[in-house]
Amino acid sequence: MATATTYGARDHARAQEGTHAEAMPVVPAADWPDPPCAAGHLVWAETVAGGNYTHRVLARGTELRLTDLNGEACAHLLLFVADRPWERLNVADTVKVQWNAYLGEGRLLLSDQGRVLASVVADTSGRHDALCGTSTLVRNTERYGDGTPQSATPAGRELFKLAAAKNGLQPRDLPPSLSFFQGVQVREDGALDFTGSTGPGGSVTLRAEQDVTVLIANVPHPADPRPDYVSTPLEVLAWRAAPTPPGDPLWEATPEGRRAFLNTAEFLAARGLA
Repeated sequence: MATATTYGARDHARAQEGTHAEAMPVVPAADWPDPPCAAGHLVWAETVAGGNYTHRVLARGTELRLTDLNGEACAHLLLFVADRPWERLNVADTVKVQWNAYLGEGRLLLSDQGRVLASVVADTSGRHDALCGTSTLVRNTERYGDGTPQSATPAGRELFKLAAAKNGLQPRDLPPSLSFFQGVQVREDGALDFTGSTGPGGSVTLRAEQDVTVLIANVPHPADPRPDYVSTPLEVLAWRAAPTPPGDPLWEATPEGRRAFLNTAEFLAARGLA
């Protein structure tokens, strides 16, 4: 189909309606095949290509499942409170407050206000990282020859900048991120060992404990020693659910977690949101 004219370009564009690619969002999300919940509850359904990014605002109580389809995805994640982006994921506090640098089921993702942004309610991968952050333009240029977002080897921070801009955020708003599906372990001497993934099909499910803006960059982990840029598709599904209630084992698991949930509940109650 000729696209040299405006009419030709329009006809070509319209002819693409209904085309499905390996990596794309499904709109409406309810059309996603074999959803993990009642189809009407699904609010986000997308496959994110390797070297790409996505973003969404999710309501409190929404559950978000990330799946490493082929075993080489790495989901770098940032969270911001939706209407107050100055309250955001604080990786240092997430590690320090819970006395644990390793993410997994039962862990909480905390802000610097001592409140819970999201909780990890399920995890079949166990290969995650809260220490290294994501890749940078300088680092990817040194390793692969280019790290710009339009290149074949984009850096995670460069993709985060694009996702941030689409949510009214600036580069200075981007804190260190978490990584899911590609892990590291700390040696006795403090050095880091890259552990890689557990293979295809690993998943992690998060529950939003406040209204949050989610930014995801699917790029290789910065500690991945392989010379090639290896990044495969990431499945992203989210559905309506309920926030963690008082008395839930997750709420009561540790004194530190209980205090973080109480801080969150008090703040939301004062705003008439809980």
